[in-house]
Amino acid sequence: MNLAVVGGGWAGMACAVEATQAGHAVSVFEAARNWGGRARAVPATLPGGEQVMLDNGQHILIGAYTETLAAMARVGIEEGPALQRIPLALRFPDGGGLSLPQLPRWLDQATRRLAPLDVLAGVLGARGWSWRDKLSLLQTATRWQRQGFACAEAETVAGLCAALTPRVQAELTEPLCLSALNTPPAEASAQVFLRVLDDALFKTPGGSALLLPRVDLGALFPDAADRWLRQRGARTEAGWRVRTLAREGAGWRVDGQLFDRVVLACAPWEAARLAADEAPRWADSADALQHEAIATVYLHGDAMLPAPVLALRSRPEAPAQFVFDRGQLGGPRGLLAFVISASIADRETLQRQVLAQAREQLGLAPLQPVLTVVERRATFACTPGLIRPPQQVAQGLIACGDYVEGAYPATLEGAVRSAIAAARAI
Repeated sequence: MNLAVVGGGWAGMACAVEATQAGHAVSVFEAARNWGGRARAVPATLPGGEQVMLDNGQHILIGAYTETLAAMARVGIEEGPALQRIPLALRFPDGGGLSLPQLPRWLDQATRRLAPLDVLAGVLGARGWSWRDKLSLLQTATRWQRQGFACAEAETVAGLCAALTPRVQAELTEPLCLSALNTPPAEASAQVFLRVLDDALFKTPGGSALLLPRVDLGALFPDAADRWLRQRGARTEAGWRVRTLAREGAGWRVDGQLFDRVVLACAPWEAARLAADEAPRWADSADALQHEAIATVYLHGDAMLPAPVLALRSRPEAPAQFVFDRGQLGGPRGLLAFVISASIADRETLQRQVLAQAREQLGLAPLQPVLTVVERRATFACTPGLIRPPQQVAQGLIACGDYVEGAYPATLEGAVRSAIAAARAI
């Protein structure tokens, strides 16, 4: 097939790699000048004048992201140099919170489906938790497992976790919900939340491990995918925003060029624009999605955290849920990334609040602002009963992306899984 992929984010590049490997002739069109879409590298300048590449948002992967890790390996990205693997840790600056131990791989594999020993040990050893806190989590998690990690479609994460103590909700399920679904627990789908927990904690050996990027998001996959594609004769066009899409016979014209098949791997609002004339109902469903913002505030100073990532106690006036020490992840020493999921404030307010939060919770001052990035439509709002657009848009026209109908929320793994499914549907 002569295939056009519209969009050079993680979904578009993964789809193009999969399709090229299957023998199709692939052309990729990306509106921006660089690859990565909503998970891309951006240039910045440190207070001392040093030029650095940061990210439009601090991302993490987890061990359960098997398709993402496989796609990275396919284009030559090795996990060891590119990602720092650590056990799941939700430790706060005061030392409280939950942290899972690193088990031998054979033991982890042997016990994963029955009772993940790392989770059990982490809960029993959680610092600052009473026995009532620990017991509430163990009893609730056992009930979820007995129910096959399934619940009513209309259930929210807040409702699902109502039996947990306030401390467990504040220090575990709320930050996990925000980081995985980017939707407040009172509005987030419990069904999707349970699916992610099942994959991370029960199904996949090492699935709960945090994989922290040591390189920028462009170098982590999309830039390498671009090189891989061009080396195999694929056409990649950055800085090309597709204007028109029209059916012609059994094929499609993309800005006047004829293709056998087209994959819309761009953002949902762009896909809706292109599909509006040929598939109005599909375009309406993509346009109907509600979106959530993610903000990342980069600060720099004479600072080093006790770990590469710490959880923070978040509240309206102290909005960051996590802080990452980029100096421990291959970046400049003293560079910290504060992440605000489901963000609602403006850039200036967030920066001011995070500076105060860093002083209050980390004892760090003075820190200097480097860059504050607010992705207003970073993800779709993962609400109960949400109807997401299907993969098939029209005959010979397919969509892929983290928002397309699927099991995962708006994550890199969701984007890559959707991309692989789209390439195989060609």
